[in-house]
Amino acid sequence: MSKKQTVWITGASSGIGAALAQVFAAQGATVILTARRLDQLEAVRAKLSNPDQHHCIALDITDFEQVDQTVKAVFAKFTTVDVLINNAGLSQRALIADTSMDTERKIMEVDYFAQVNLSKQVLPYFVQQKSGQLAFVSSVAGLLGTQYRASYSAAKAAIHIWANSCRAEYADQGINVSVIFPGFVQTDVAKNALNGAGQPQGHEDEATENGLSAEDFARQVVHALTAKQEYIVVGGSKEKLGVLVSRLSPKLLYKMIRKTQVK
Repeated sequence: MSKKQTVWITGASSGIGAALAQVFAAQGATVILTARRLDQLEAVRAKLSNPDQHHCIALDITDFEQVDQTVKAVFAKFTTVDVLINNAGLSQRALIADTSMDTERKIMEVDYFAQVNLSKQVLPYFVQQKSGQLAFVSSVAGLLGTQYRASYSAAKAAIHIWANSCRAEYADQGINVSVIFPGFVQTDVAKNALNGAGQPQGHEDEATENGLSAEDFARQVVHALTAKQEYIVVGGSKEKLGVLVSRLSPKLLYKMIRKTQVK
């Protein structure tokens, strides 16, 4: 990782985003951290290597006007951004029958539309600088689809396929597009996951608590991104097996999913 690289991470105030910031900063990159809460971002920045080298910007990625202003300000200040990691997102823990349409829309707004909008705002700058790497944090759930995560799985699948199209359209302009598929990682993702009424469920689940550490996950992801890998699955053996079976025998996968306890 070049010390001259600038890496922009959304959802950087905790969990995967904060862990990615730590690894990139340790390798010498300048990190731009964005999330809604500036105080939480500053707490993350204070723990990074060379904290004065990094920058925090409060940003609600669902506010398109604010996104437009932030993108213009970022590129005015830094001139070149080498990597944008679309990490901010919402998970879900509710059965289809219990999930309101408002909740369906909220998850899709954050996990799909907001990612697409920010990327579309950044892409012209990447084209102008003739370089750049777009990265999207999807999910193994977006490859498989599981109980209690229908809306989340759908949104994560949608951003994966959008990224594939983006990669094809911009391949000859020096732009790389990577999609990251986390399995279970030890973060607050389950605690913050929305129930059917659109409220955080407020507690962890066993699968998340037994997942990879955020630090281990981040190290693997940064290594893969540095190598310009496009399809990055990082998780435990069960998640990787599920991804493999999804390619070889979707019918068998669906049987396996029906028998699993994944809430």
